[in-house]
Amino acid sequence: MAHTHLHVPHGLDEPAEHHEAPVRGERVLELAAVLLLSLTTLATAWSGYQAARWSGEQSTLFAQASATRVRAGQHSARAGQLRLDDLIRFNSWLAAREGGDRRLAAIHEERFRAEFRPAFRAWLARRPFTTQGVPGPLYLPQYHVAEQARAEAADRAADRLFQEGTEAKNNDDHFVLSTVFFAAVLFFAGISLRLDWLRLRVFVLALATTMLLGGVVFVLSLPVA
Repeated sequence: MAHTHLHVPHGLDEPAEHHEAPVRGERVLELAAVLLLSLTTLATAWSGYQAARWSGEQSTLFAQASATRVRAGQHSARAGQLRLDDLIRFNSWLAAREGGDRRLAAIHEERFRAEFRPAFRAWLARRPFTTQGVPGPLYLPQYHVAEQARAEAADRAADRLFQEGTEAKNNDDHFVLSTVFFAAVLFFAGISLRLDWLRLRVFVLALATTMLLGGVVFVLSLPVA
């Protein structure tokens, strides 16, 4: 009787663990890619949300700065009008006194503004008609116009608001920049699922993970709106 020989196909006589190891490794890499995609999606959404918040904050601060600057201009214009009024009344008083009309000079003096009186008394104390000195009360440190102080305070507030608006714009730009990193992570993590070469897939996932960690560290260093 002839003897038959059975030929076992190549690979069927290998242990099962040799087949399971590559499959298990691929599953781990796939799981890592999915995890990267999920985390990066959340990070991108958070960065977009913060960018929108900072953009709104920037618009609000710039609008407030503009409105405050307008008020500063109004106070400054009012201060200029009051200063001109003080100068005209002082010149009228000076002309009446030089003309010998003390009654008219007294009338003009009674019409001096309350803010002008301390400077006027300080100017008279210097004996301006017998000694050379400052040409008038408006040049003395005792002369103050409250509207001018309000204008300067409003200018400082406008400068502060504008600076805060600029910082908000920078934060907005930084959060937008972080989304670029996260978009690259999404690309690399997604393309890793299409790669058959195991080593290349590991390299791409490692690169994506590094970029994700760097982007997260960058985002955590930024202020929250």
